[in-house]
Amino acid sequence: MSLEIQNSNRCFGGWHRQYTHFSEVLNCTMRFAVYLPPQAETRSVPVVYWLSGLTCTDENFMQKAGAQRVAAELGVALVAPDTSPRGEGVPDDPGGAYDFGLGAGFYVNATQSPWDTHYHMYDYVVRELPQLIEREFPVNRQRAIAGHSMGGHGALVIGLRNEDLYTSVSAFSPICHPIDCPWGQKAFSHYLGDDDPGLWREYDASELLRASRSAPPILVDQGEEDGFLEEQLKPETLEAAAQAAGRDITLRRQPGYDHSYYFIASFIEEHLRFHAQHLNEA
Repeated sequence: MSLEIQNSNRCFGGWHRQYTHFSEVLNCTMRFAVYLPPQAETRSVPVVYWLSGLTCTDENFMQKAGAQRVAAELGVALVAPDTSPRGEGVPDDPGGAYDFGLGAGFYVNATQSPWDTHYHMYDYVVRELPQLIEREFPVNRQRAIAGHSMGGHGALVIGLRNEDLYTSVSAFSPICHPIDCPWGQKAFSHYLGDDDPGLWREYDASELLRASRSAPPILVDQGEEDGFLEEQLKPETLEAAAQAAGRDITLRRQPGYDHSYYFIASFIEEHLRFHAQHLNEA
């Protein structure tokens, strides 16, 4: 898993760097970005992992969210993986659609051929990438996780399934109930098959929260002018699940905001301060 640096940029006293490495879990070369705040030059720092949405790469968040200024102040590293395996031999949507295949790994471990050869983004994000980050960079084992849209789904699912690994979870415009929306149904039917409904529920944040005995601190922001709100995102299902399970989550509906990175840039500081609070308490 040797790293090859692709880009390096000084930023708010720290460094944004982009790397590639061969992933044993995904069976292909992967790219990720890391921002190390200035504090990382003298001590290990905690990490916020960011999971991006459909069609994105590691670059969307790092270039558009404006997160580095606050991360530098708080002394928090940022890590942004790609959203799917890529490269020669990695299968894509047969019709070239944006919502499945390349750029649309959905943060699951695929069980169906041909996807199961490469599409194990859940294990990559939970196990392989953090092990690499903690070995190669001046970070400690305190982790938080956040994401947008498909990545918000991934962050919620991963945080709920691994409460011992993440101090806090946040999401912008997450796909809250993928087993009951077109994006999720398409992805799950291909990656996971149609024979085991229980396997689908393991990757559905609303189902996981409803069945939970505990949950990490969760912050969700949803724009009220999001064009995907009613058909794909369904935040009301997450609220209902939290209420049924007696869990406290913070879900804020933001008037006038849409699904874009303008929305994320508007509230990313509050999300990073939310995570820093819980990272410091860990």
